[in-house]
Amino acid sequence: MFQPPRIVRPLRRFRVSYRNCKASLTLLMAVNLMIGVPARSFADPPDQRRTESPIKHVIVIIGENRTFDHVFATYQPRRNQTVSNLLSKGIINADGSQGPNYPQSAQYSAVDTGTYSVSPQSKTLYSNIPPVMTDGAPTNPPFTSVAAAAAAEPNLAPGYTVDLTTGGTGLPGKVVDTRFPNAYSLGEGVYPITPALRYDDYASSPVHRFYQMWQQLDCNAGHASQSNPSGCLNDLFPWVEVTIGAGSNGNPQPAGFNDLSTGEGSTSMGFYNVANGDAPYLKSLADQYSISDNHHQAVEGGTGANHIMLFYGDDIWYSDGNGNPLTPPANQIENPDPQSGTNNYYSQDGYSGGTYSACADAAQPGVTSVVTYLASLTPAIKPNCDPGHYYILNNYNPGYLGDGTPAPLGPNTFTIPPTSVRHIGDALLDKNISFKYYGEGWDDYVKGLPNEYCNICNGFQYAKDIMTNTALRTAHIQDASNLFSDISENTLPSVSFLKPSGYADGHPASSKLDVFEGFVKKVVDAVQSNKELWESTAILITVDEGGGYYDSGYVQPLDFFGDGTRIPLIVVSPHARSGKVSHTYSDHVSILKFIERNWGLKPLTGRSRDNYPNPVASKDNPYVPLNSPAIGDLFDMFNFDSN
Repeated sequence: MFQPPRIVRPLRRFRVSYRNCKASLTLLMAVNLMIGVPARSFADPPDQRRTESPIKHVIVIIGENRTFDHVFATYQPRRNQTVSNLLSKGIINADGSQGPNYPQSAQYSAVDTGTYSVSPQSKTLYSNIPPVMTDGAPTNPPFTSVAAAAAAEPNLAPGYTVDLTTGGTGLPGKVVDTRFPNAYSLGEGVYPITPALRYDDYASSPVHRFYQMWQQLDCNAGHASQSNPSGCLNDLFPWVEVTIGAGSNGNPQPAGFNDLSTGEGSTSMGFYNVANGDAPYLKSLADQYSISDNHHQAVEGGTGANHIMLFYGDDIWYSDGNGNPLTPPANQIENPDPQSGTNNYYSQDGYSGGTYSACADAAQPGVTSVVTYLASLTPAIKPNCDPGHYYILNNYNPGYLGDGTPAPLGPNTFTIPPTSVRHIGDALLDKNISFKYYGEGWDDYVKGLPNEYCNICNGFQYAKDIMTNTALRTAHIQDASNLFSDISENTLPSVSFLKPSGYADGHPASSKLDVFEGFVKKVVDAVQSNKELWESTAILITVDEGGGYYDSGYVQPLDFFGDGTRIPLIVVSPHARSGKVSHTYSDHVSILKFIERNWGLKPLTGRSRDNYPNPVASKDNPYVPLNSPAIGDLFDMFNFDSN
């Protein structure tokens, strides 16, 4: 990440109670005029705005990299509810052992030596998937004392800080994970992570990049059926991990390359067991409030593009910052075609390699396979790619540093230029609705101090209009500590996006799911302790993407960019349908649709996904929209009838 120089803020933040908001707002507007702050950087008080529901505050907590089956494989809902997971499908038993339908999770190797394919042929069933490995997982935990952990990560509920001092692998990186006694005999499909590992242990991270995820899903209209009209088989997860992994960065394949070379093995096929006590806090929230078993990452691939979709309802592209498309440096353009003489080792892809694609141009590498597949579906799905636009598919740094300085551009800086694409902040500003992005570690990031702030996760950090306006930037982007003071002081905005630090976001290898639980619990406890606020708040708990983990759920193609695998979504609110498991198809843009419907906003642009209708599903299969492409607005997860 780029670190900005230390800056001194000219103004202190105002704290104003909404209970005396009319007088306070008048005072603030007068101060604004004196110091030259645009009036639209402040919002009307909540009691002066109409909402379609009793929800006056939405807090969106975004963790990292877990699929629905990976976390909730053995979840059993209330008696009158059903859920689609590994247990309900008979793929596993409640104790995590192989169930009667275990072969449904079977994985295959394949051959792709010519042109990239989302559905390679010459597939061979694994008798045992490649061994799970330790790539990225720390040998030792990040902290040796609770005091040091608390200083670095202050936003965990009591009792969770100790988890930052435990769970190291005790093994080198990129070796077979011998904590699994059956590491070489995992079977042909999914396997339980616990009890071989403790729930509190660090584990490696699977690949989660754009063209890799399309390939892992193995989508082919020839496999389409009434229950699975996308024809995605979800059966190439380990093969992609061991043939290309996180990418080539344009370098030739190393000599002696084999199934152990990427260091991942079959990390993607592991699952936790909530029936045996894993993820206890997330399970308790699912039991008490509402959970979706049909919520999806919006973009194939990783953190950056999925956060962008959450804020823009669309992807962004390489430009001059003024709405005019440009061509990125050649080494930043994706080429997933296999290198000569290799099996599926991409030519140009990686964190220091290609990540843009001009998906309106069939001559671009990788594009034809995806677009041809979409066109073969019934109904055919439009790619939604504008000519001449090179869209970001994975992770590059945003166009601005924390102080609003433009980030360096060039072939070796891997930065997305500033964007002028309309985002949710623009829609909220236009209607004078308050909002903030709370990024844990933001203050240290702005000062240039060591931090675990996620710059690629902040959707507003890509936006020219927010980042070049000091008043807007300081009003709407703040540290996570400000969230807790806003909760206690009744100054919480209408819409809040909250991102934990790299220690607490739950990302495999660099974090743990139990630490993310501790972060979530502190937020929920804080809101519930303010009775008035709790009565008007919805907390949406999700993750950015599935992290490359296997999932057995249906995936609906919406355009060139996705959707991808199912991910967890829990709605915590006094208005949530208690114990409800929602089967309505949704993805990240459904969160935008909820905000827009609740506050009476229009879709962001004419091409953004929030234009898609709510799904209409048959009684026989509630998971598959009959009016595809369609995504829900999450209102079915609430009970507003009595209000």
